[in-house]
Amino acid sequence: METLTMVLKALADRNRLRIIKLLEKKNMCVCELAFVLGITQPSVSRHLKKLETAGLIEGEQESFWTNYSLKKGNTYTGGLLNNLGGWLNDDAVTISDLKKAAQADRRKLCNK
Repeated sequence: METLTMVLKALADRNRLRIIKLLEKKNMCVCELAFVLGITQPSVSRHLKKLETAGLIEGEQESFWTNYSLKKGNTYTGGLLNNLGGWLNDDAVTISDLKKAAQADRRKLCNK
C-alpha cells in the first residue's frame, strides 16, 4: 500500500500530470519541460524528483542533458501509466502542451 500511496501522491499535482503526458510522447530535458510548462527549471526539477522517487519516470544522461522518460516498472506504475495514456488526450491544456513541446529546441533553450 505504501508504494501505491506514493504514486498517487506524485500524480496529485497538475504540473506533474502535464509532465507525464509530455513524456508519454517523447523524452525531454528539464529546459524543454520548463519551456512548455511555463515554470522555472528548479520547479521542474522538484516535480521530476517526486515522479522519479515514485518510480514513474527515469532519467538518462546524454551529453549535456538528462533525458527523462516514463518508467513502466511495477504493477501500480505500469497500470496507472497505461490508463493515463488514454486520459486527458482531449484536454485543452494537454493539446496546447503537446503543440508547444513540438517547438521546444533544447539547443536554444538550455544555452549549452
